[in-house]
Amino acid sequence: MHIFLFLLPQLILFLSLVLVFGIDLVGSKEKKWLPYLALTGTTISLAVSIYLFGWVEITAESVLGGMIAIDSFSLYFQIFAAVIASIIILLSIEYMALRSPYQGEYYSLILLACFSISLLSVSADLVMVFISFELLSISSYILTGFLRNDPKSSEAAIKYFLYGSIASAMMLYGMSLLYGATASTNLIQIAQGLSGIDPGLRWVIYPALVLLMVGFGFKTVTVPFHQWSPDAYEGAPTPVTAFLAVGSIGAGFAVLIRVMLTALPDFQVNWAALIAGLSIMSMTLGNLVAISQKNIKRMLAYSGIAHAGYILIGLVSWDLWYPGMVFDGVSGVLIYLLVYLAANLGAFAVVIGFEHKLGSNQISDYAGLIQRSPLMAGTMVVFLFSLIGIPGTGGFVGKLMIFGAALRKEYYFLAIIAIINSVVAGFYYLNVIRYMFFQPLDEPQRDRIQLPKTLSAVIILTCVFTLLMGLFAQPFIQFVQASLGLITS
Repeated sequence: MHIFLFLLPQLILFLSLVLVFGIDLVGSKEKKWLPYLALTGTTISLAVSIYLFGWVEITAESVLGGMIAIDSFSLYFQIFAAVIASIIILLSIEYMALRSPYQGEYYSLILLACFSISLLSVSADLVMVFISFELLSISSYILTGFLRNDPKSSEAAIKYFLYGSIASAMMLYGMSLLYGATASTNLIQIAQGLSGIDPGLRWVIYPALVLLMVGFGFKTVTVPFHQWSPDAYEGAPTPVTAFLAVGSIGAGFAVLIRVMLTALPDFQVNWAALIAGLSIMSMTLGNLVAISQKNIKRMLAYSGIAHAGYILIGLVSWDLWYPGMVFDGVSGVLIYLLVYLAANLGAFAVVIGFEHKLGSNQISDYAGLIQRSPLMAGTMVVFLFSLIGIPGTGGFVGKLMIFGAALRKEYYFLAIIAIINSVVAGFYYLNVIRYMFFQPLDEPQRDRIQLPKTLSAVIILTCVFTLLMGLFAQPFIQFVQASLGLITS
């Protein structure tokens, strides 16, 4: 019963996607209420996850033959997945209604992708990690190419699929090396096997680390495994782009933290050095290339690469957490993911609203937006300020936690590079604000933009959350610190 209760949020997501897909197969295709049915499932899953986190005592343990980890870390990502699913469905209702008649399939795939994120976060065995990883990847490929009559969408899906297939194959080879060295696929048993491994076999772990990072780096969009993301972000339906920018990256960090801290803690010196290099490359390349982008979706794609670099600093700066620790690397990662979720999904909500009304994603077309939609322009400023890390927004708290963890561990060089990159990032974020507020409309007679209610609700909620994270950060910090129930022994 305890196992069933813990897995109930995932079961609700899975039953919701089966119900949505099954109902879509029956009767008329005109079922405009299907997204609301999917939203009901995600809301119930979110409510159950919050209840479990706040009211049920979770003792860290592995169940189902060691395949599933029951801990507060998993519950954090179950909440994360349910929130993303709910917001993406709200962003999609008006947008997809005009672009595709296949509503049942679309919302089923959204639910499947978010179910995969939740499943990935509870995976305590390499076999389960790989199955969950591939389930998320396949659903993401299909969603990216969902607009079948759009050549850009098809091209994006093909590139995403090709890169993803190669990354998955290399990751699987890395897993096979770990299995060969320890005769186990269970993460805890791998850690135990490596602690007493024959010195002659230790060399096997280093290529295994590199190959695992190819797969995890593909999901977290870190350099040099980022090549798919700009084209996929630009070509995918914009709500799907929002999902890839937040959900897929969050899933990547969930499995990266789980595998590195549970299975490979004795090799922290090795994987921390590797991840630090990827972090520096991601921050620098992402920010520098984003400056030249004219399409806002591509700009946000390169921005996401840079933010993945910032988040990696938290994992590099990991140390065993104890009560009273102010700057902990993994806490920084988790709170940064919350901040990034709110700010990035809010920014994409504005992009979706603009594209829905004007059919454009060019930054130059945002000129004079303050005159046409004060809500969109005003909230976009908050989201972009948060992504920069301006005090008073959630982004400042996220970067403070990450950079503080690096300074606590005396990674001064890494912290300085991150701060410099944050300054560079301000250039292209402020450029969007310049267009919205200081560039005149080409056609002053253009009508004001009226947003659908669902989009307005998402924009307002994410803006409020972003400001709350910046002004009243302590409850959120306590929440993520309570989520550090990783199974490491």
